[in-house]
This record gives sequence, C-alpha cells and structure tokens, in this order.
Amino acid sequence: MNEKVKNDETADKTADERVDEERAEKARLMGEGDIKKTLLHLSIPAIIAMLISAIYNLTDTAFVGMLHNTAAIGAVSIAFPIFLVISALGQGLGVGSASYISRCLGAKKQEEANRTASTAVGTAIIIGIACAVFGLIFLEDILKLMGASPTIMPYAMAYSTPLVLCAIFSIVNMTLNNIIRAEGASRYSMFAITIGAVLNIGLDPIFIFPLGLGVGGAAIATIIGQAVSTIYLSLYFIRKKNLVKVSPKYFTPSKRIYGQILKIGIPSFCMEFLASFSISLLNSAASVYGDAAVAATGITIRLNTILLYVLIGYGQGFQPFVGYNYGAKNYDRVRKAIKISLIWTTAFSIIATVAFDLGAEPLIRCFSKDPDVIHAGVDFLIAVGILRPLLGVQVIYLTLFQALGKGKQAAALSIGRQGVFLIFAVLTLPSFFIKHIDSLTGFTKILPYELKPGLYGVFYSQFLADALGLILTIVFAVLLKKEYSKKVPQQSSESASN
Repeated sequence: MNEKVKNDETADKTADERVDEERAEKARLMGEGDIKKTLLHLSIPAIIAMLISAIYNLTDTAFVGMLHNTAAIGAVSIAFPIFLVISALGQGLGVGSASYISRCLGAKKQEEANRTASTAVGTAIIIGIACAVFGLIFLEDILKLMGASPTIMPYAMAYSTPLVLCAIFSIVNMTLNNIIRAEGASRYSMFAITIGAVLNIGLDPIFIFPLGLGVGGAAIATIIGQAVSTIYLSLYFIRKKNLVKVSPKYFTPSKRIYGQILKIGIPSFCMEFLASFSISLLNSAASVYGDAAVAATGITIRLNTILLYVLIGYGQGFQPFVGYNYGAKNYDRVRKAIKISLIWTTAFSIIATVAFDLGAEPLIRCFSKDPDVIHAGVDFLIAVGILRPLLGVQVIYLTLFQALGKGKQAAALSIGRQGVFLIFAVLTLPSFFIKHIDSLTGFTKILPYELKPGLYGVFYSQFLADALGLILTIVFAVLLKKEYSKKVPQQSSESASN
C-alpha cells in the first residue's frame, strides 16, 4: 500500500516537473529564442486559426447563396455587424487582458497574470448573458437601423436570433483564445478554432437543406461550432499545462485589473464596434441601390476579411512576443521584431492585392450568379484594395501599441481606420461623387463595370479611410521610433558595462 502511494506521488511529481519544464520552455522561447523562428512559431498557428475563422464566416454566405435568393444573401450581410459587435466584446476583454498578461509574465508577476485572466473570463460570462437578453428584446429594431429592407427582414431575423441568443459562446471564446495566445500557446488556439470551423462547415448544408431551416440553419451551425470550440478552450486550463491559471478564486474585479484590461480593451472594442457600425452604414448606403448592392457589399466585406484576418493572425503571434520582451525590458528584441514584421506583412499584402484584383470576378461568382451582384461585387473588391498593400503597416503598429500598453495610440488607431474615418467617408463620399462625377472619371475608369454615381462613393469609402488611417499610423510610428532610439542604446550600454 505504501509503495503504491509512493509511486503515485512520484508520478504526480513527474507530471508537475513536466509542466514546469513546458512553462520554462515557453518563457525561454519568448525571451531568448531566435526572433524569426519564434515569431513564426507563435504566428503561424494564429494565422491558420484566423484563416479558418474567415473561411467559416464565408461558409454561411456560400451555402445561403445556394438558395439562389438575393434577399437571403442580403440578410447575412445585414446581420454580419451583429456578429462583429458580439465578437468585439470578447475581443476587447481578450486583447486587453492578453496585453497585460504578457507584460506580467515578462515581469515575473504570476499572481497578477492569474487574477487578470480569471477576471476577464468571469466578466465575459456575465456580459454574454446580458448581451443575449438585450439583443433578443431589441433585435428587430437593431436590424432596421442596419438597413434591413422589408424583403430582407424575415431572413435577417431568422439568421440573427440564434447568434444573439448564444452570444456567451462567442464572447467567452474570443476571451479565452486571446489569453491562451498571450502565453505563447497559439497552436492550441488554432486547434480550437479549427474544430469549430469544421463543425460549422459540416453542419451548414445539413441544417440549411435537408432540415429545411434556411438561413436560420446557417446561424445554428455557427453557434454549435462556437460552443464546441469554447469547451475545447476551457479544457486547456483544466489540464493544467498552462502558464496562467483561470479559477473562480482568482476572480478579482478590482479597479487596478479592470483599468489595465480596459486601457487596451476599450480601443480594441471600439475598433470592432465602429467597424460594425461602419458596415451597417455601408449596407444602408448600398440598400438605396437595391438588394443586389447589399448582397455585393456583404460578399466583398467577407472576402476582404480573409486577407485582414491573416494579418490579424500574425499580429496575435506578434503581440505576446513584443509584450513579453517589453515587460522584460528586452527593447532590442522588440525593435527587431517590428522591422521583421513590417517586411513580412507588407510583402503578403502586396501579393494578396494582386491575387484578389486578378481573380475578382471568379471569387464573386462563387457566391452569386446574379449579374448585378457580380458587377457590383467586382468593382467593390477592386476599389477596397487600392491601399491594401500598406494594410500590414497599420495592423502591426496597432498590435504593437496594444502589446506595449500604450492605450492612447492604440485607441486612436483602433477608432480611426474602420471607425471614425470610414464613417466619415460613407457619410460624405456618395453625395460627393453624385455632385462631382464628371471630375472623378479617373476613379470610375479604374473599375471594370459602370455604376451609379453614388455607389462609386460607397465603394471608395474604404480607400479614403485607409488613406487617413495610414497617415495617422505613420505619425505614431515616427514618434515611437524616437522613443526607442533612446531606450535601445541605453540598454546596450548597460549590457556592455555588465
């Protein structure tokens, strides 16, 4: 009997030592590993996960498109901002807590990291429940504000109701994903998203066609995938292989922790929320030109999301690396990581833009056979990508400011490109094009199909938002470079003296 107890203790000790070794290896990789290899190690799983997420966002549109109902495709477009707002709540909590957790781990503040993670998850659960209650009460009014026409409304209600009812899964999922990536376990996060995506893709045709649930079936398939993915993410903390612990005993809704989470989380939430609002404005502006324009807008936004999600995925690997090394005062590693990341993301953005411009029409045809949808979609996809080659610069610096805990800069960039700037563009460009269309032939000739003057303004809104966002990013980048030019030499001289 004593020998059995001794063997069990030895096994437990061995398991604990193995966990400690895994944790030490994660910390060593972040602080001492080859920068390029570490960035790839952290970012590739995140990129794959985001790609899969983007693809299964497109899946609903693709299968709904098989119903050959332009109003149904329009409903998915109208409801997409609701999905973004729900995701924004989880993203805000996740990014805010992940930024602080990374810095805590770099500074060896384990207890604070545990409390931050647990508080973020607990808050996500509470917000998820509140979001479901509020959303169900005001859903129809919200959809009207988003531009749902009488023909689109029944489909939009059928698609949105399950998403709102099960908002808790999306919010907790986003929060857990960010926390797990904050400690460098992006591969586990990738598997979680993959499981959800595979389920969604597999269940979509079953619920839509044999079960006859239509667009509502697509939403139910999405929710089931998110629920299973959330359960898988939760198992990461139950198995105790993590650097950060999530437990009710660590739930600490203090001013200090919420202050750190919200400092970065609010800008991230604002970015997602304003992006959702901007898309609603785009849908409303496009709805003036018919359901085909709304459908084309939704298809284009989701296709463009694929490229954006790749960059965001890279940023999710980049953020914990920078946050950890900033917390550990390894400023030279931070500077090198920025340079490498800018080169990689810009190269990708250029290649992706060329590919999308050349394949615009076949891509749109995958989702609709309606000639009006195809023509509008091709024009929009080309117009939205004019400044896409420089999108990586904006994403990297936004992620960088989030990782460094620089809330003001992160806030300005977050609410800029997809928020204030895009809203301004959507509200002003359509009427500007209508009044000055004869002077804007350079812009109209870039696009292969002729549009109504106001619709050119809708489709070029993202171009103007990108231009303004890029200018703001460059200003902040120059200021940051001056700051780091002081820190890096100082660190080098200290190392030499030692």
